[in-house]
Parts: sequence; C-alpha cells; structure tokens
Amino acid sequence: MSREPRSANERDDKVTLMRASTPRPTPECDRAEPRAQDLPAENLYLIGRPRLKDCLQFVRRHSVNPPSDGVIVEEWQAANECVRMLEREEAGIADGPPIRKMGSEHEPLLIECLKDPLVRHGFNTVPTEIAIAELDRLVVYQKRIDLTYAAWLEGTLGSAPSEERIFRTCLPYDHPQPPVKWSRADERQFVFMSPSNDLRFLGTMELHAGRITDYPPPGDVVGVVGIAVGFGSNFMNAVYAENRLILNNGSHRAYALRKLGITHAPCIIQHVSSRDELDAVASSQIRSDPDLYLKHPRPMMLKDYFDPRLHKVMPVHRRLRQVTVRFEVDERYVPVL
Repeated sequence: MSREPRSANERDDKVTLMRASTPRPTPECDRAEPRAQDLPAENLYLIGRPRLKDCLQFVRRHSVNPPSDGVIVEEWQAANECVRMLEREEAGIADGPPIRKMGSEHEPLLIECLKDPLVRHGFNTVPTEIAIAELDRLVVYQKRIDLTYAAWLEGTLGSAPSEERIFRTCLPYDHPQPPVKWSRADERQFVFMSPSNDLRFLGTMELHAGRITDYPPPGDVVGVVGIAVGFGSNFMNAVYAENRLILNNGSHRAYALRKLGITHAPCIIQHVSSRDELDAVASSQIRSDPDLYLKHPRPMMLKDYFDPRLHKVMPVHRRLRQVTVRFEVDERYVPVL
C-alpha cells in the first residue's frame, strides 16, 4: 500500500486503498468486542455546529457526569468561533470530491458483493456505483461517534489491514449481525432489543401461505402479513448530490479507518440529480435540511471528528435499542352492499 500525508489537501492518483503515516492506535484499541455493559461508553460529540440548545440537551441526557451549563456554553462558544473561521478559510472544501474507480485487483470482491440481494435490491433507485472515496472530503451528518465501538472496530481491523479486510469492513456482504433478543410480550405485542443503533422496523410484507415452510398452520391460511424488524444493509454508502458527497451510512467504520491512517475506502455511491431523488435515498437527517449539507460553504465533514477544537469527548451511559411491535385485529360483520 502507498502512504501519503494525513492532510486532506494532498492527492494520490493511484486507485488503491491508501494508508497515511499516522501513529498506531493505542493498545486499548486492540481488544475484543466490549462486553461490560454496566460500564460507561465514551462518546465524541461535535460541538459548535449544532444549536447550543441541542448541545446542552445531549450532554444533560447522556453524560455520566455532566458539567455545568456554563462550562458547556463556554466550550460551545469556543468551538463555534472555530466553525466560523473554517467557514471563511475552507469555504468550498466539500465541493468536487474525487471519486475513483475500483481497480482490477478488487474485481473478485466486487463480483461477490454484487451478488448480494441487498445490494441489487437496496441500491437500484438511482444510478449507483461502488467506488473509492476520500474520507476527509466526506460531508457527515452524524454529530457523535461511539468511541468504545470505534475502538473495537479498530481492533478487528488490526494495525495494518489488507485491502480485502478494508473492503469487507466497508461492504460486509456476509452481513455479520449484532446481538439481538426478542420475545412476545403479550398476545399482540413483540419486543426486540439490541446494543446496535441499527435495529429498526423494516416494514410489512404480504406473504402467500405457500411461502411459509416448517411451521404448522393454525388453520386453512389464505394470507400472512409479516412485520419485519432487523438491521439495515449496513454498507458504507454515500449520496453524491450537487457536487458533494454525503456519507449516508458507515460513520463509525469511516472514523475507525481514518484513525488507523486509511485515507481512501470503498463505498457504495448513489448519484442523485434532483432534490426529489435525494428525498428517495438520503437519510431523514439529510432530507430534513438538505441545504445544510449541500449549500453551506463549510458543512460538517468527517475530518472534523479529529479536530480537538470541534469536539467534546465524554463518558456516556450505555443504552440498548428497543423496538416494540404491536398489531390490532378487528373482526366484525358489515352490511351486504
């Protein structure tokens, strides 16, 4: 692998997964997945850019030992001044990020990845490609990073991950699943719980009785309504819109890679030509305020996670993600028309 300076202003013409000459992660990063759920996690939170009200609210709700509001306000003001300075000095830095084609050495990995039904059916709304993105040029919307989880990711990658390892981390087509438990709470309610923030309601499905196998039918079934809960595709993906590349999913993996010195990484990129298409493929945070990411002279970028002037690190209470599914059944007679 080639090496290059950490600066986002440097360019490399080789289509490869690049490594910068940054220090090796501290020994605490080379460890197994954290299991001490009773211990606090460590979070990095971007301050100065969200509203002061949002910053205060986050610290109050999540910090194990929240400082006084006065301290938070002072830290936010200092970060906000830095943000204003960057708006002048780095205006337009998010525009025109390089997107590089995958090399022939990645062809076997690409072939396997493209066989994945979640790739074929989950990224077919707009023109899409798998390409190499420069991490420091990515616009981000995630204001916080779980450093405990990021450290575990670094440990799984190792200090010098191969290109194949990086590819499989960014595009895990084998779909490693986080731990999850679920049970029936009562006759018409089910509860799902996981430490992963990605646990979500996936929608409903109309199933024919013939599709249900190895399950004794409760009667002469004419149809089955499925309520799906699970995880998203979990591929690192970005939206290219209005000459900017916004990271849509994969913030923790991008952070872990960049901390290890990786400057370029494979990414599924969806090319959007209108705001209507953006509404169809972008995350809810991007859709709620697209100008913040597409028109702001200096939006939040991945490299901001590594600028100590722009973030606050604090221990936070661990939380589990819970999804509760309820359904209703209404049986009645109605008059014949």
